[in-house]
Amino acid sequence: MLYTRKGDTGTSGLFGSKERFPKDSPVYEALGTLDELNSLLGVCRAKAGVLSTFSDVASELVRVQQNLFIVQAEIAGAEKSIPKVRVDELECAVNDIEALIHNPHSFVLPGATELSALLDYARAVSRRAERAVIAARGIRPVSAFTAAYLNRLSSLLYALARYTAMEAGVKEPAPAY
Repeated sequence: MLYTRKGDTGTSGLFGSKERFPKDSPVYEALGTLDELNSLLGVCRAKAGVLSTFSDVASELVRVQQNLFIVQAEIAGAEKSIPKVRVDELECAVNDIEALIHNPHSFVLPGATELSALLDYARAVSRRAERAVIAARGIRPVSAFTAAYLNRLSSLLYALARYTAMEAGVKEPAPAY
């Protein structure tokens, strides 16, 4: 059965706790935003997988999705967290992509390609997820490496968006100030 009816009163439980929390608690905002991000990354991965040029992008997104499940488990109360090696891997991926893209520190208008637009959208959601996790720390603390991973994730998604637009041969316009 996919439902329990336990949440009908507006509360829900977390892993390893008999305590029930209101569904508008910051911890559920964090979990929900991470779930939204993981789902959006699935859309990005599906789009990248259709374009054979971007199978490496799809593979990177699978790794991120797997790590987001660890983050969600940690926030839900499981004895799991992102290890330092995952942060290091994320930083290496960002550095590798940054070496390939032109002017990686410039502002661009999202939407050069469908995939780059989706990755920019995922970047914005990842920043919101990071803020939500920080807001939930009073209820469910997160490890320093988990916090660092979430902080670096938006950089990876920005780099991937720029990379996919560049590889598609589309010039991304800068904002007109």
